[in-house]
Amino acid sequence: MVQSNPFVMAQQQLDECARIMNLDPGIHQVLRVPAREIHVSLPVRMDDGSIRVFQGFRVQYNDAKGPTKGGIRFHPEETIDTVRALAAWMTWKCAVMDLPLGGAKGGVICNPKEMSQGELERLSRAYIRAIYPLIGPDKDVPAPDVYTNPQIMAWMMDEYSKIAGKNQFGVITGKPLPVGGSKGRDKATAWGGMVAIQEAAGVLGLNLSKATVAVQGYGNAGYYAAFLLHTICGAKIVAISDSRGGIFDPKGINPDEALKCKNDTCSVVNLPGGQRISNEDLLELEVDILVPAALENVITEKNAPRIKAKIVAELANGPTTPEADQILYRNGVHVIPDFLCNAGGVTVSYFEMVQNFYMYYWEEEEVMKRLAKKMTTAYHTVLDTSKKYSIHMRQAAYVTAVQRVVEAMKLRGWV
Repeated sequence: MVQSNPFVMAQQQLDECARIMNLDPGIHQVLRVPAREIHVSLPVRMDDGSIRVFQGFRVQYNDAKGPTKGGIRFHPEETIDTVRALAAWMTWKCAVMDLPLGGAKGGVICNPKEMSQGELERLSRAYIRAIYPLIGPDKDVPAPDVYTNPQIMAWMMDEYSKIAGKNQFGVITGKPLPVGGSKGRDKATAWGGMVAIQEAAGVLGLNLSKATVAVQGYGNAGYYAAFLLHTICGAKIVAISDSRGGIFDPKGINPDEALKCKNDTCSVVNLPGGQRISNEDLLELEVDILVPAALENVITEKNAPRIKAKIVAELANGPTTPEADQILYRNGVHVIPDFLCNAGGVTVSYFEMVQNFYMYYWEEEEVMKRLAKKMTTAYHTVLDTSKKYSIHMRQAAYVTAVQRVVEAMKLRGWV
């Protein structure tokens, strides 16, 4: 499948929002491009004694509402346009959740699966040394993303602290608990998504205890989404997939058994009892709730007419193209857009920043209670905006977010 440029897609979504809002053309142009981007070369000593140079990026999109926030990806196919798009979406995600943060994103072109722990540590520290002057607890706070994890965040936090000459736990979120992490961070994205799904189901009159669910992408967010929807809401998980394909079982799939299968055999396709399907097939199944939790651009104008789900809950970033959005809206599919649906992660990252700042840490129950309140408020704000302007939910999320960012820019005298 030929993938479109994700940053062009992010700009198209903003352009549509600007049209709906009748946004001032000058302000629109400011919001179409990142405020700042950093390209760095990272020389790393490999285990065999050779030196490899890796390319890295950090894009700080807009900081009108506060310090920028966003993850760091280690990926062999990372591009600056992907990072720009994700930084833009982080800006809108923080704004739609009404967090006092701007948006950023980072990435390094590498294949972590082919690197040792020592090589990953040296790369992680090299990245922080390269961008050190431009990040900090009150400037820009990175977090984990694709192929990065709490251990990598701990190395990065430690490297920053070494250079600063003091502990700076607040420079990174998504850290392990013993070095300033927040309880509940591992399941935060999926928990936020579950709360949004519960609110949407209430609006649509859908009984979640009788609902069927398909999850594309069985990583951290996908697994926890399946687990929470099954154990807390009583929904039946009938299909799951990963990069090697999917499995469909109308009798229902146990999320924990599927996770064990993936851990033991490297894929969910080896789960006994189900029927093998492709990732593309999974999207078109007759289910109540579809959870794209994998890659960008999987729902396009080609397959959107065949999407049968009542709710599409986007835990992945950018899974639906602008053309597909219009088709789903016309067909009555209720889309919970990515930067609302998957905002649980950044919201708990913000909670982690708060806890780091005043050195008092909450119990998981408190974290999840605060997250549920934030998600519920944000969902209904977006829904009300959707009804007010007669627009689909992604456009409404954009309007909500952009209004807040523009208000901050005007109050600061930037525009």
